[in-house]
Amino acid sequence: MQLRWLLLTLLLWLPPLPGEAAQDDVPNCLGCHTVTANVAVHAVFQTVHGGLGGGGNGSCAGCHGASAEHARNPAGEMPGVSFGPRWLSAAETRTDTCLGCHSGGSALHWAGNEHQREGMACDSCHDSHRQQDPALSETESQRSCLGCHTRVQAELLLPSRHPIAEGKTACGDCHNPHGSLGDASLHQPSVNDNCLQCHQDKRGPFLWEHPPVAEDCALCHRPHGAVHDRLLTARGPALCQQCHVAAFHPSLPYGAEGLAGGSGNQNVLGKNCLNCHSQVHGSNHPSGARLTR
Repeated sequence: MQLRWLLLTLLLWLPPLPGEAAQDDVPNCLGCHTVTANVAVHAVFQTVHGGLGGGGNGSCAGCHGASAEHARNPAGEMPGVSFGPRWLSAAETRTDTCLGCHSGGSALHWAGNEHQREGMACDSCHDSHRQQDPALSETESQRSCLGCHTRVQAELLLPSRHPIAEGKTACGDCHNPHGSLGDASLHQPSVNDNCLQCHQDKRGPFLWEHPPVAEDCALCHRPHGAVHDRLLTARGPALCQQCHVAAFHPSLPYGAEGLAGGSGNQNVLGKNCLNCHSQVHGSNHPSGARLTR
């Protein structure tokens, strides 16, 4: 019995959990924001956020704060933290409210990432009142990303591209919008590590390596889309000859202007260099030093 009373006493002295307000500080939000007046507001109770602060008015105060001034003058004063028009609450205020609970996991590197530096807040993409958060839907999240990243949107319409429009891949498969340790908010520390999550046949190690492959996939490929086949930054043999200017071949640059009038040049037509050097990413064949097999 004494142990039970001791535990109850400790619970009374504990501070409120993140997102939980003391009952004395909770205004009667739902007295004005009734179901008939604000259907969208009450939609939050169909989500996990509806259970904050014990539910009901406590859920409202868990994100919007006690909002005492708003409770006294609902028509003139906005809630302490408003997720409505952006000028009502600063991005840092709105984000700090969310980070009170969502500070780890994928949001661990939010501070200092590109979206944070651009003045974005969590509600720039997320809608905590909707049962299906648009940022968690591949279709809607892609539309949200491309609304700002218009250059990427254009690249996804090029002949060679990742199948995002078909729904086979999504922006979130490669990028973490909350930030990461690598460039471009990639999930993995490097571009190669990110690419190899899907293209595992290119991982190696190989007996005969192609140095640019081990260095950076983006040296030869454009990740979002390209005019040339296989997301290449340039067509062969021009791409290959950016490095291989005179290696066991005449140093004459092969390009479209060098097409033979009456006969096809195997160094120019078709897959060009890949006609012979088919294992361009690396080879484990004992005779594959030139990546030919």
